[in-house]
Amino acid sequence: MTLSLEQVTALAPDASAAAAGRKLADPGVWKGLGRNADALWGECQGSALYQVRVALADLTAKCTCPSRKLPCKHSLGLLFLAAGQPARVPTGAPPAWLTEWLGKRAASAEKKAKKKARSAEPADPAAQARRVERRQERVAQGLEALVLWLRDLVRGGLAGVDAQGPQLWESQAARMVDAQAPAVATRLRRMAELPRSSPDWPQRLLLQLGRLALLSHAFRRLDALAAPLQHDVRQLVGWTVNQEDVVTAGDIVSDDWVVLGQSVDDDVRLRVQRSWLRGVASGREALVLQFSAAGAPFPETILPGTRLSADLAFWPSACPQRALIHARRGSPTPWRDSLPGHDTIAGFLESVAERLARQPWLERFGCSLQGVTPASPPGPLSATAERGNAWCVVDTTGAALPLKGDDHWRLLAFSGGAPLDLAGEWDGERLLPLGAVVDGRYEVLWTSQQ
Repeated sequence: MTLSLEQVTALAPDASAAAAGRKLADPGVWKGLGRNADALWGECQGSALYQVRVALADLTAKCTCPSRKLPCKHSLGLLFLAAGQPARVPTGAPPAWLTEWLGKRAASAEKKAKKKARSAEPADPAAQARRVERRQERVAQGLEALVLWLRDLVRGGLAGVDAQGPQLWESQAARMVDAQAPAVATRLRRMAELPRSSPDWPQRLLLQLGRLALLSHAFRRLDALAAPLQHDVRQLVGWTVNQEDVVTAGDIVSDDWVVLGQSVDDDVRLRVQRSWLRGVASGREALVLQFSAAGAPFPETILPGTRLSADLAFWPSACPQRALIHARRGSPTPWRDSLPGHDTIAGFLESVAERLARQPWLERFGCSLQGVTPASPPGPLSATAERGNAWCVVDTTGAALPLKGDDHWRLLAFSGGAPLDLAGEWDGERLLPLGAVVDGRYEVLWTSQQ
């Protein structure tokens, strides 16, 4: 496949690894470079001679160096070289160490498939039902106490919330953990960050409190809800769904998927990657969530701006959005067409409203807009921010959508003042640009180094 330099940069675990990889995109430091339909390979001369290989099916990389960063600088260097100077990586017969690695990968995949099939055997339904019943009783008691606390909080007003500090929220979050509702605890901890975070923080906090109250009310009426919405409420409280159960649920869509864009939330303990996909034939939108702890690589390599032929299995939901890659077919290929999506901002917002009507706790949405023009604020950012002006994109009808952040000169340069196709992530208030199609070429706008 053909990769752009920006797409390779998006694979780097951090900015220093990307910079070091670029320095190694020099044929002079490589020996035995080659490629075939399955992989790239080469030996890089560092403090030792390292064997570097990249599987093209999923862009998994392996190097014999001791680096804990994955992919390491040598793997990134090979990818940068193949992307920037493809003629210097000739087609050839693979060395024995590459053939051995590919064989081990195939054997490991087969072993995992067999293990997954064995784990799909049903558990004792009676014991499982008893465990669910006990947990539901405990969660219900915890949410009843939370509702009383919410009422007292709103009755007393939000003016003094910021003075009470994070402990106000942490104490309630700890009670939710004890009540086996960890996802509610996470929501409460996020609310602790809202006071004084922006001039309109009271409105934003009140919105989140309302969603939490609605969730508590929905759990009390769980048996009266439709089955898909029951799944949503349980997951929002903290029930987890195994990937095997997701596949068993049967909402599997086979399609060619465009990877519209990708964002990463970095935390000291956990990195969360969100990849937004859209089916070419089905038009389905999919969010593939991946988690990485202690610097480990994400389980799946998903590259923005590529076309991926795969079967996606969707989590049970009233508005199915989250999905996992159940099976891949072939290697990803670059996307060189206009982005599938909405031709007006109004059309996109209508789709958001329709999804929220089905599942009111959705917080992020993939966004793909055709023919929008970036617009910078009129005047210095420090002066215009007070008047509410910000970067935005404007569609052909003149409607505008505000952008997240205050530095989008690269997007404006790609546009050159002309319309382009833009992919992003909408949080209900602002759009985070993730990628754009310019002259039939996908450009990555957001990387994990930002």
